[in-house]
Amino acid sequence: MKKILFYIIAAIVVFASCNDYETYGDQKEKERNAINKFIADSSIMVISEDVFTQNGCKTDLSRNEFVKLDKSGVYMQIVRQGCGTKLQNGETANLVCRCKEYNIMKDTIGVVTSLAYTAACPDIMRVTCTTGTFTASFTKAIAYNMYYCYNSAAVPAGWLAPLTYVNVGVPQNEGEEIAKVRLIVPHSQGHAIATQNVTPYYYEITFQREA
Repeated sequence: MKKILFYIIAAIVVFASCNDYETYGDQKEKERNAINKFIADSSIMVISEDVFTQNGCKTDLSRNEFVKLDKSGVYMQIVRQGCGTKLQNGETANLVCRCKEYNIMKDTIGVVTSLAYTAACPDIMRVTCTTGTFTASFTKAIAYNMYYCYNSAAVPAGWLAPLTYVNVGVPQNEGEEIAKVRLIVPHSQGHAIATQNVTPYYYEITFQREA
């Protein structure tokens, strides 16, 4: 009788463990659901990349438009186009960037988590443009020193997606402003923690060349 009871309990434990196990597919579905809920709760209007191109690579802030970029799956809103010029093919430059970050699975807009705009300690990344593809690494960063794990200076791919569309100059004249974007970054385009935990993040980021 004790042996039968033991097998029954063991079977229940195994069954419960199997039910608790999440596949990668399950995690990605949770991520998609979280992104969709975030979009709905934030009253975001998603436009296609074709529509975005037809509109001159602009997003309408009055309609809270975000474009979904086909290649990366990143959702992007251009808040400010920025001054100066874009990074040119073959060019390497240091960019100063400041950001706010939200864990879409946990946080609500208005509650900042790991990173925040900070004038004193901006992130600086060295970026190279090669035939429209951007590669970058942090040279100085809150992100590098305190947040992104495994001693990696790699810049999340999702952070680089806007560089095709925004100018990254330094304001010289009255009325000029640095570029600012809002992003929804899926785990596949995020930092190591995002990738490891299949977690999407929302960002507000500003970009400018290092003076």
